Amino acid sequence: MKRKTKWLVPSVLSAVLLTGCLPKPGDDQEKAVQETEESDQEMVLIPEAKVKDEYYRTPVPFKKSASRGLVVSNLNTKYDIQETEEGLLRISTQYFDPSDYYFQEGQYIDRDTAKEWLSRKSNYEAGLNPAIKDDMSPEQIAEKAPIYLAHIVEQNYLQMTDEKKVKLAGITIGLAMNSMYYPREGNERSIDDKTIEEKGKQMADIILQRLRAKPELAEIPIAVGLFKQKSRSDIVPGTYFATAIAQKGKNEFTGWKEVDETYVLLPASSPTGNYRDLNTTFKNFKQDIDDYFESFVNAVGTAFYKDQKLNSLHIEIPIQFFGKSELIAFSQYLTSLVKTHFKNIPVEISVTSVNGPEVLIVNEGNSKEPFVHVYGY
Repeated sequence: MKRKTKWLVPSVLSAVLLTGCLPKPGDDQEKAVQETEESDQEMVLIPEAKVKDEYYRTPVPFKKSASRGLVVSNLNTKYDIQETEEGLLRISTQYFDPSDYYFQEGQYIDRDTAKEWLSRKSNYEAGLNPAIKDDMSPEQIAEKAPIYLAHIVEQNYLQMTDEKKVKLAGITIGLAMNSMYYPREGNERSIDDKTIEEKGKQMADIILQRLRAKPELAEIPIAVGLFKQKSRSDIVPGTYFATAIAQKGKNEFTGWKEVDETYVLLPASSPTGNYRDLNTTFKNFKQDIDDYFESFVNAVGTAFYKDQKLNSLHIEIPIQFFGKSELIAFSQYLTSLVKTHFKNIPVEISVTSVNGPEVLIVNEGNSKEPFVHVYGY
């Protein structure tokens, strides 16, 4: 029997951006005019619906990033690909209040420009990564001139004027820095945190000068976030570790501050500090599943901590193929375990099989009943 079409549910725990399908004019949408780089004007719609205060509204039609596509080839894992954008959205809320600003993907650093900036200076004059010489050995390159900068993310923030025009009012730049260097020859080599931060801040200043050279960006506030990319073998994402802003017309970033975010894989072999209690809770949850269902493969959790506090927990549970009756029984049992073990914890559980998503359970960490959806029903 052909499976029913599945619907996709975005993460409700980490997303700070809400976009939707192209609305019909008049369906609780606000019309506005947006000026493009070429000083042309086009009509856009601003959705009125807003699920949470920390979500940005987005003018539609949706404008794709001018450098779209580079992220897949530049970052090591799918986890870092997602987090460089979502983490930058969280940083942006510090500078551009979602109640006053609208989100748009970056329009000012195009694909060719980004590729040049990410190259070695010996290949392009605008390259931000260190130059190398023909006589340098792979060991010398790895030690003295590794690739520090892996990717550049740009996000634009817009505001509505009294004349019902949507104009650029802020930019956030994310710099994804490598924590490991993978030479074509020889062994991989780690890059220490101090060097990552030093190089990232230097590159941020250069990028700021280049953006300020564009007349339309000379007076726009520009914020930056430095992201530490994980190694290719990691199954949790890296995180942003530092941020700063250059206010209107300023030519340097000031007020650098730490971003305290981290992802923890569960179960952890040797948890410490804040992670110990959650790790114990997760192991008990996993053991309860083991005791009653032998057909599931494993349960892996990814906990997100912000400012030393648990912000969200995502659990992946792959299963062998269940019949529908067993799948429903399993989803009901999981829901009861969520209420027992994760009553006050925001958690999202995804049950999957070789056929794709099977069950989604979401608990927002409050007294309400968890949301449960069995795909195909």
